[in-house]
Amino acid sequence: MADHQEATVTLPSDPASVSTARRHVAGVLAEWGLAEDGDTADTIRLIVSELATNAVQHTFGQSPTFTVDLRLDRDVEFRLGVTDSHPRWPQRLPAAVRQDNGRGMVIIRALTKEHGGRLSVSPTPDGGKTVWIALPWPVPAQA
Repeated sequence: MADHQEATVTLPSDPASVSTARRHVAGVLAEWGLAEDGDTADTIRLIVSELATNAVQHTFGQSPTFTVDLRLDRDVEFRLGVTDSHPRWPQRLPAAVRQDNGRGMVIIRALTKEHGGRLSVSPTPDGGKTVWIALPWPVPAQA
Protein backbone atom coordinates (compact mmCIF):
# COMPACT_ATOMS: atom_id res chain seq x y z
CA MET A 1 0.00 0.00 0.00
CA ALA A 2 1.21 3.54 -0.70
CA ASP A 3 2.55 5.75 2.10
CA HIS A 4 -0.24 8.22 1.53
CA GLN A 5 -3.67 7.78 -0.01
CA GLU A 6 -6.44 10.30 -0.55
CA ALA A 7 -10.00 10.33 -1.81
CA THR A 8 -12.32 13.31 -2.16
CA VAL A 9 -15.91 13.87 -3.20
CA THR A 10 -17.86 17.13 -3.42
CA LEU A 11 -21.63 16.90 -3.13
CA PRO A 12 -24.56 19.32 -3.20
CA SER A 13 -25.80 20.51 0.20
CA ASP A 14 -28.92 18.41 -0.04
CA PRO A 15 -30.22 15.80 2.44
CA ALA A 16 -29.89 13.07 -0.21
CA SER A 17 -26.14 13.74 -0.31
CA VAL A 18 -25.67 12.41 3.23
CA SER A 19 -26.26 8.81 2.14
CA THR A 20 -24.12 9.39 -0.97
CA ALA A 21 -21.26 10.59 1.26
CA ARG A 22 -21.66 7.56 3.52
CA ARG A 23 -21.59 5.15 0.56
CA HIS A 24 -18.54 6.88 -0.91
CA VAL A 25 -16.66 6.63 2.38
CA ALA A 26 -17.66 2.96 2.83
CA GLY A 27 -16.36 2.15 -0.66
CA VAL A 28 -13.03 3.90 -0.06
CA LEU A 29 -12.59 2.21 3.32
CA ALA A 30 -13.16 -1.18 1.69
CA GLU A 31 -10.61 -0.35 -1.05
CA TRP A 32 -8.11 0.54 1.66
CA GLY A 33 -8.65 -2.81 3.39
CA LEU A 34 -10.98 -1.97 6.28
CA ALA A 35 -13.58 -4.68 6.91
CA GLU A 36 -16.99 -3.15 6.28
CA ASP A 37 -18.63 -5.09 9.11
CA GLY A 38 -16.17 -3.97 11.79
CA ASP A 39 -16.60 -1.51 14.63
CA THR A 40 -14.23 1.07 13.13
CA ALA A 41 -16.04 1.09 9.77
CA ASP A 42 -19.38 1.50 11.55
CA THR A 43 -17.96 4.37 13.58
CA ILE A 44 -16.53 6.14 10.54
CA ARG A 45 -19.82 5.76 8.64
CA LEU A 46 -21.74 7.25 11.57
CA ILE A 47 -19.27 10.12 11.89
CA VAL A 48 -19.44 10.98 8.18
CA SER A 49 -23.25 10.84 8.37
CA GLU A 50 -23.26 13.28 11.28
CA LEU A 51 -20.71 15.65 9.68
CA ALA A 52 -22.48 15.61 6.31
CA THR A 53 -25.84 16.21 8.00
CA ASN A 54 -24.33 19.19 9.82
CA ALA A 55 -22.95 20.56 6.54
CA VAL A 56 -26.42 20.32 5.00
CA GLN A 57 -28.60 21.44 7.92
CA HIS A 58 -26.51 24.06 9.68
CA THR A 59 -25.16 26.10 6.76
CA PHE A 60 -28.57 27.66 6.12
CA GLY A 61 -28.21 27.57 2.34
CA GLN A 62 -24.94 29.53 2.46
CA SER A 63 -22.84 26.55 1.38
CA PRO A 64 -24.13 25.10 -1.91
CA THR A 65 -21.79 22.10 -1.62
CA PHE A 66 -19.73 20.22 0.93
CA THR A 67 -16.61 18.16 0.43
CA VAL A 68 -15.58 14.92 2.10
CA ASP A 69 -11.82 14.30 2.24
CA LEU A 70 -10.31 10.97 3.27
CA ARG A 71 -6.61 10.49 3.96
CA LEU A 72 -4.61 7.50 5.04
CA ASP A 73 -1.00 8.07 6.06
CA ARG A 74 1.42 5.14 6.21
CA ASP A 75 -1.34 2.75 7.25
CA VAL A 76 -1.14 4.41 10.65
CA GLU A 77 -3.59 7.32 10.77
CA PHE A 78 -6.91 7.81 9.03
CA ARG A 79 -8.32 11.34 8.62
CA LEU A 80 -11.80 12.33 7.58
CA GLY A 81 -12.67 15.94 6.90
CA VAL A 82 -15.95 17.56 5.90
CA THR A 83 -15.66 21.07 4.49
CA ASP A 84 -18.37 23.63 3.87
CA SER A 85 -18.21 27.34 3.07
CA HIS A 86 -20.38 28.58 5.94
CA PRO A 87 -18.39 30.70 8.42
CA ARG A 88 -20.06 29.43 11.62
CA TRP A 89 -18.04 26.77 13.42
CA PRO A 90 -19.67 23.92 15.33
CA GLN A 91 -20.98 24.95 18.72
CA ARG A 92 -20.67 22.97 21.93
CA LEU A 93 -24.04 22.48 23.57
CA PRO A 94 -24.20 22.60 27.34
CA ALA A 95 -24.73 19.15 28.85
CA ALA A 96 -28.01 20.30 30.37
CA VAL A 97 -29.57 21.13 26.98
CA ARG A 98 -32.25 18.62 26.08
CA GLN A 99 -33.40 18.58 22.49
CA ASP A 100 -34.12 16.12 19.72
CA ASN A 101 -31.42 17.37 17.39
CA GLY A 102 -28.16 19.27 17.64
CA ARG A 103 -26.30 16.38 19.22
CA GLY A 104 -24.17 15.49 16.19
CA MET A 105 -20.94 17.01 17.47
CA VAL A 106 -21.45 15.40 20.88
CA ILE A 107 -21.74 12.01 19.16
CA ILE A 108 -18.73 12.70 16.92
CA ARG A 109 -16.55 13.79 19.86
CA ALA A 110 -17.52 10.76 21.92
CA LEU A 111 -16.93 8.26 19.11
CA THR A 112 -13.63 9.85 18.15
CA LYS A 113 -12.38 9.79 21.73
CA GLU A 114 -13.62 6.22 22.26
CA HIS A 115 -11.52 5.09 19.28
CA GLY A 116 -8.37 6.88 20.42
CA GLY A 117 -8.69 9.73 17.95
CA ARG A 118 -8.95 13.48 17.95
CA LEU A 119 -11.25 16.12 16.49
CA SER A 120 -10.25 19.51 15.14
CA VAL A 121 -11.72 22.36 13.12
CA SER A 122 -9.69 24.42 10.68
CA PRO A 123 -10.57 27.49 8.61
CA THR A 124 -10.66 27.40 4.82
CA PRO A 125 -9.36 30.18 2.55
CA ASP A 126 -12.93 31.06 1.50
CA GLY A 127 -14.09 31.69 5.06
CA GLY A 128 -15.62 28.28 5.71
CA LYS A 129 -14.28 25.45 7.81
CA THR A 130 -13.26 21.81 7.77
CA VAL A 131 -14.19 19.55 10.65
CA TRP A 132 -11.55 16.81 10.89
CA ILE A 133 -11.40 13.58 12.81
CA ALA A 134 -8.24 11.52 13.01
CA LEU A 135 -8.26 7.89 14.10
CA PRO A 136 -5.62 5.20 14.40
CA TRP A 137 -5.86 2.91 11.35
CA PRO A 138 -6.78 -0.59 12.58
CA VAL A 139 -5.62 -2.52 9.50
CA PRO A 140 -2.09 -3.94 9.70
CA ALA A 141 0.22 -2.84 6.88
CA GLN A 142 0.74 -5.39 4.11
CA ALA A 143 4.30 -6.65 3.85
